[in-house]
Amino acid sequence: MNDENLSRRQFINQSFRSAGLCVLSGAAAAAPGVALHAAATSATSPFAYDVDRLSRIDPKLLVYEQIRKISGLGAEPRRIAIAPQNRLYVATGAGVDILDGEAGKVAEIPLSAPAQCVAVADDGTIYVGLRTHVEVFDAKGKSIAVWEAPTEKAWLTGLAVGANDLFAADSAGRVIYRYDRSGKMVGRIGEKNPDRNVPGLIVPSPYLDVKLGPDGLLRVNNTGRHCVEVFTANGDLELSWGKPGLAIESFCGCCNPVGLALLGDGRCITCEKGLPRVKVYSADHTLEAVVAGPEQFPDNGRPGQNSNRRDGTLGGLDAAVDSSGRIYILDLVAGDVRVMKRKS
Repeated sequence: MNDENLSRRQFINQSFRSAGLCVLSGAAAAAPGVALHAAATSATSPFAYDVDRLSRIDPKLLVYEQIRKISGLGAEPRRIAIAPQNRLYVATGAGVDILDGEAGKVAEIPLSAPAQCVAVADDGTIYVGLRTHVEVFDAKGKSIAVWEAPTEKAWLTGLAVGANDLFAADSAGRVIYRYDRSGKMVGRIGEKNPDRNVPGLIVPSPYLDVKLGPDGLLRVNNTGRHCVEVFTANGDLELSWGKPGLAIESFCGCCNPVGLALLGDGRCITCEKGLPRVKVYSADHTLEAVVAGPEQFPDNGRPGQNSNRRDGTLGGLDAAVDSSGRIYILDLVAGDVRVMKRKS
């Protein structure tokens, strides 16, 4: 089936058939008292949430400021990555945009199908995830190899690369594939396995992400369970953190967080859709700061935004971190990148 014939409804139906369930809205399940209050304040629907109230954030948590906005990206951006020398790589509907540290476009890798995700190794090798396979390029953008996913139904939406491995997140298969750097698949991570105490990934929409930390552990967003799971490269589940709810430290909606990034000291950055928010969690998984909130992405949270996208995504954010700790936020709806710096 071609990308043009896919829809978010098809993805959701496929996910439900395979998973056998869908998690109830985390907001209502985890905070019924708050949900009732929100419903009572709505004059249009007895079941509507008071979104304006939910979007307000304690100023004490807003410790980042925007220092730059990068525009002019290719259409339908999906994921963002930062490589050595702080070059910025953006997966778009036409390929991969490459920008220098000053946000000027220095190169572009055109592709025959939309790029869903991108990762860059320390040696400059570029890995691009298309829907059903991974394409590999050298640092100058020359094609090196094509790695096929184990199934033609794969829907790759996240990549992470280490010294010896590449990890690819398959939203449709609800699994993380582990490849060696030659392209041989050597493992599957995140699949339900009671013997290993792995509950399995619930992925209602195509936003599964994976990040590799300096500690050698993988962070995976289990969107339907509203949490972040931490795995070893061999697939052992070390821990899980996060909870559904309306509070700022929780994850609300049907499926959040939709994107992850890591700071050098082990802190985790999460991105959300619906109520578009980017947050920083400390190494012990408590909320530390809010990098940006809904007021900075006025169009992102509106219903129906980009509903005609070929990959079925409906808005959302992604993030990456440069060597100075600046956070780059990709707005999938506005098609730009906000560069955020911690206030002095």
